[in-house]
Amino acid sequence: MAPPNPYYDLVRESRMSEKLRLRLVQFAKKNGVKPAARAFGTTPKTVRKWLGRFDGTLKSLQELSRRPHRSPNKLSAEAEAEILAARRRAPCLGSRRLRAEFDLPYSEKAINRVLGEHGLLRPRRRKKHETKRLLREVKRKWRFLQQIDVDTKNLSDIPEYWALREELGLPKYQYTARDVTTGLCFVAFAHEISMLHSVIFAELVIAHLVSCGFDLSKTTWQTDNGSEFVGSWQSSGKSAFIRLIESVPGQRHRAIPPGAHRFQSDVETFHNLEETEFFDVEGFASRENFLAKAAGYMVYFNTVRKNSGKEWKTPLELTREKHKGTRREVALFRPVILDDLAEERVQSPDRGYDLQTYPSRRRRAAVLFHYPRSCRQRRRHRRAG
Repeated sequence: MAPPNPYYDLVRESRMSEKLRLRLVQFAKKNGVKPAARAFGTTPKTVRKWLGRFDGTLKSLQELSRRPHRSPNKLSAEAEAEILAARRRAPCLGSRRLRAEFDLPYSEKAINRVLGEHGLLRPRRRKKHETKRLLREVKRKWRFLQQIDVDTKNLSDIPEYWALREELGLPKYQYTARDVTTGLCFVAFAHEISMLHSVIFAELVIAHLVSCGFDLSKTTWQTDNGSEFVGSWQSSGKSAFIRLIESVPGQRHRAIPPGAHRFQSDVETFHNLEETEFFDVEGFASRENFLAKAAGYMVYFNTVRKNSGKEWKTPLELTREKHKGTRREVALFRPVILDDLAEERVQSPDRGYDLQTYPSRRRRAAVLFHYPRSCRQRRRHRRAG
C-alpha cells in the first residue's frame, strides 16, 4: 500500500527538504533501500542517489544546481562590449529602448542580463513618499521668506461650514500665504475672488512683514495661473498683483506650470489641516465670532502646533532659528474680510488702492502701494513707468 504522503509531494511542500532526505537516508541504512523506497513513496534509484551523496552533513543533501556547464548561445565578449558602449552613451535608457535606439541584434533579456552583471541597471523610480521626503530636506535648508506660496480656497465645499455661511453671511473664499521653509501662514477671507482682493491681501502681508523688520528684497511669491493673480489670458501686460509684488525692489513673482498643483503642496497641506482642525469642528455665532475664532486658530497654528513634517517644531520656532531676534508679532497676523477693505477703496475720493500700515504694536512707517483704478489713470501709470 502506498504511503499517505509520497516523497515528492513532501519535498515540494517542505521548507527544509534536507531534513526529509536525512530521514530517508537513515531509514534506508537501517532497513534497506527497497523498504525505504516503499515507506517514503519513491523509487530505489532516488534512495541510492541520496545514500551516495550523504557525507554526514545536511549540506550534502541539498539539491544541486541544474545550470548547464556551458552555454553555446552566450554572448561573446565583443557583443557585451557593444551593449556596454550603448549603455554609456544613453545611461537613461532601459534594455528595450537600447535595443531599439542602437539596433542591437540581441534580445531584451540578454541585454538586461549583461547590464545586471556589470551593475548598470537603472534604479527603480522613487515612490511618491520618498520624493516628498527629499523635497522637504531641500526646503528645510531655505532661508526664511525665500518663497511665499499664495493660493485661494473655496470654503463652500465644507459641509459643516456651508450651512453657517448661508445663515450668517460668512465669506465664501479664503486667501492663504505660506512661507515654504517654516510653514508660517497668513490668511484673509472674501465673498468673491478678484484681482482687487488679491492685491489687498498681498499688501497686507507685505506691510505686516515689513513692519516686523524683515527684508523682502529676495522673496519669491508663487501662485497658480488663476485670473485673480496673473490676470486675463488676453492681457498683454502684467497684472496689478504682479506689479504690486515687483514694486518692492528685489521681489519677484512666479506662476506654476499649468495644472502642476503639486507645486503648491505646502499651502494645500495647510488647507487640508485647517479644514480638519478648524472648519470641521468649530461653530460660529456671528461674523465677528467667525473672525475671532479664525484669528485664534492662526495663533495656535503659527505658535503652538508642532508640525510633524518640519522636525516637530512650530512655525515660530523655525522662524526664530532662521532669523535671530524675531518677535512673536510676526505670527499674529489677524485675518480680515477683504471685501470690507475693497469697499473702503471704492468709496475713497482719490480712487486709488492705498493701504496704510497694517496694525502692529509699534506702528512703523506706513507702507503705501498705489494702483490707479480708472482706465485713464492706468494708461498714465503705464506710460510713466
